[in-house]
Amino acid sequence: MSETSLAARPSVAVQAEGIGRHRSLWGDALRRLARNPGAMAGAVILFLLVMAAILAPYITRYDPLAIKPSERLKPPGAQYWLGTDAFGRDILTRILFGGRISLRVGIISVAIAVMLGVTSGVIAGYFGGRLDLVIMRLVDIALAFPGILLALVVIAILGPSLFNAMIAVGVSASPTYARVARGMVLKTKAEMYVEAAIGVGCPSRRVILRHILPNILGPLVVVATLGVAGAIISGAALSFLGLGARPPTPEWGLILSEGRNYLRHAWWITTFPGLAIMVTVLSINLLGDGLRDAIEPRMTR
Repeated sequence: MSETSLAARPSVAVQAEGIGRHRSLWGDALRRLARNPGAMAGAVILFLLVMAAILAPYITRYDPLAIKPSERLKPPGAQYWLGTDAFGRDILTRILFGGRISLRVGIISVAIAVMLGVTSGVIAGYFGGRLDLVIMRLVDIALAFPGILLALVVIAILGPSLFNAMIAVGVSASPTYARVARGMVLKTKAEMYVEAAIGVGCPSRRVILRHILPNILGPLVVVATLGVAGAIISGAALSFLGLGARPPTPEWGLILSEGRNYLRHAWWITTFPGLAIMVTVLSINLLGDGLRDAIEPRMTR
């Protein structure tokens, strides 16, 4: 056996040990998550909400857009379980179909925020210097504005629509991800294995993709999970203000906006969509808290 193969053996063993340790860490995190009753309750509720949105055409027989003037403002009852709105549309049907839109707004907005924020944060943290200074000062300026105000500025530039609302919410949330990603990169960059990879001449792209990103993924997953709840609320707020989804789209924030003029006479128009938003956000927050406790158990000690 050659000296080269003998020398390579420890390296292979170390890599295999590292991969096994990485997998065991994620396995331990999943086991801790499964033992968290709050996280499991949130996961079950969120799963049921997602399935209800997907199976909406099979759950209800009504059209969410069909107008029936003779059925307007019907209170909750045997025919319309959650009542009807001012146009005779079934509230339950509109909530079920609206779940598709609101959940999509939350997921797509967070995806945009992650792409913008994590990319800029990783670049700033890894390369440092003037690039870090410029990126972080821009992030500080963005963080100085309330998120909803920054979203309104983006909407004013792009114009009111559902897709532009997703972009606005994503852009307004991206500074938070940039700050978190930069901090994690600075911490990970100081580890010996990263310094060793840089010392042997690994390209920056390989160091970032193979050695840094996998080790900052856990905290980012937690932040992104909790961010979905905030994105749903922000998207609903923009639609409530008339800057997101346009009528007659069955979006939760828009349903709230349409029912605000009937609060005294038809309370169900705003109550049930508001409950849908509350339950969805609560379930996501429970799941996000459980993920945080499972991935970073030392934070709870």
